[in-house]
Amino acid sequence: MSRPFEGIRIIDITHVLAGPFAAYQLGLLGADVIKVEHPDDPDQSRDSGSDNVLNHANMGTGFLTQASNKRSITLNLKTEQGRAILKKLVVAADVLVENYRPGAFEALGLGYEEMRKINPKLIYASFSAFGQSGPRREQTAYDHVIQSTSGIMAMTGTPEVNPVKIGAPAIDYSTGTMGAFALSAALFQRERTGQGQRVDMAMLDVAIILMASHVTGYLRNGHHPKPSGNRMPHATSMAYQTKDGMVMLGASNLRQQKRLWTVLEHPEMIKRTNDERHTDHEHEETLLAQIMLTRSAAEWEAWLQERHVPASRVRTMGEALVDPQIAARGVLHRHEAAPGIEGPFTVPVAAFKFAHDGPRVDRPPPMFGQHTDEVLGELGYSAAEIAGFRNAGAI
Repeated sequence: MSRPFEGIRIIDITHVLAGPFAAYQLGLLGADVIKVEHPDDPDQSRDSGSDNVLNHANMGTGFLTQASNKRSITLNLKTEQGRAILKKLVVAADVLVENYRPGAFEALGLGYEEMRKINPKLIYASFSAFGQSGPRREQTAYDHVIQSTSGIMAMTGTPEVNPVKIGAPAIDYSTGTMGAFALSAALFQRERTGQGQRVDMAMLDVAIILMASHVTGYLRNGHHPKPSGNRMPHATSMAYQTKDGMVMLGASNLRQQKRLWTVLEHPEMIKRTNDERHTDHEHEETLLAQIMLTRSAAEWEAWLQERHVPASRVRTMGEALVDPQIAARGVLHRHEAAPGIEGPFTVPVAAFKFAHDGPRVDRPPPMFGQHTDEVLGELGYSAAEIAGFRNAGAI
C-alpha cells in the first residue's frame, strides 16, 4: 500500500507556522508539497529560531520544524508572469493553501472563484487570524495576539500572576493540525462528490475550540474560568512540591482518588462523591502537601505509577526529550545532513502512528528556491524561459 496522500499535489503559499504546519502534515503522508515564496521575501520562519547561524542562512529552526518533504520555488505573484506560472501549477494541483490577509489573493485575481474556473476540483484553503468573514476579517494577528483575544491568556497563570501567555505557540500548531484535518476531510469528500472545496481556517476559531469545555461552562452559568496555576478542582489531581522538585498527581476520578488514599495508607480520606471532595479540598491539599515532601519527585513518580496512580515529576524539555518513550514512539526524525545546514538536526514528525504506510520524512527541508527550475521544468518551461522569468523578477 502507499501513503494516504501520495499522488496529491499541494501548493503551499503560506508563511510562519499554522499554514506551513498543515501542509507539512500532509507532506508526511505522501503529498507532493510545493512551497511558494516571494523571491525577495522568504517565509518569515526561515530567519526565526534558537540558532542565529541558521537564521542568517534562511534555514532557521522555525522553518526546519515544518519544511521536510517540501520542494521550494520562488514566485513573484505581483507580476503577470508569476501569476501565470501559479495558474499553470493550479491546473494540475489538488490543494492550494494560502495564509495572507483576507482579500489579498482576490485582489491579485487568485481567489477561490478564479482558481476554481481553472480547476473545478481544487481544494482552496485560506488560513487567517479571524477568518474570511466577520467584522474582524481584515485584522491580523499572531499566536500570542490570538491568545490575548480569545480569553486563553486571561485564564492562564496563577491568582497572583495573570494573565500569562502559554509557553509554546499552541494555537498556531493547533490551527495547523486542525487545518490538516480539514484538508483531509475535503479530499475525502471530493473522492465521493468529485467537487472541490473552499476551506476557511481561523486561528480565533481554533482557540475557542481549545477552550471548549470552558466555553460551554461560561455560556451556561456566566462564570469566567479563573487562572488557578497548578491548583486543580480536586486536591488529588494537582501539583505538589517534593524533596527536590514538583510532582503532578493525576488521581482525577473517584476510583483513582480511592486508590491514591489507599496506597498512602489514609483510607479515612476516601470520598464517595465529588461534592465531598470539593468540600474537603483544603484538608486534602494540606495533607498531601505534607506527604509529598517525604520523597523526591522521581521516587514519587515511580512509586505511584507502579501502583497505577497517574503521576509525573515536572520535567524540562531536555529531560522530556531524552525519555526512551519518545524514541520508542518515533515522533522525532533526525536529519544527518541537509543542503545549507552544517551538522545534523532533529524535527518533530506527526502525533500519530499507522501500522503501515504512515507519516514519515523522505527529504530534508529545502533551501530558499531550491526547486524552482525543477518544478518549472515539470510544467514544460524551457531553460531559456526560466532564465527569462528570473531576469524579469517573476521568480
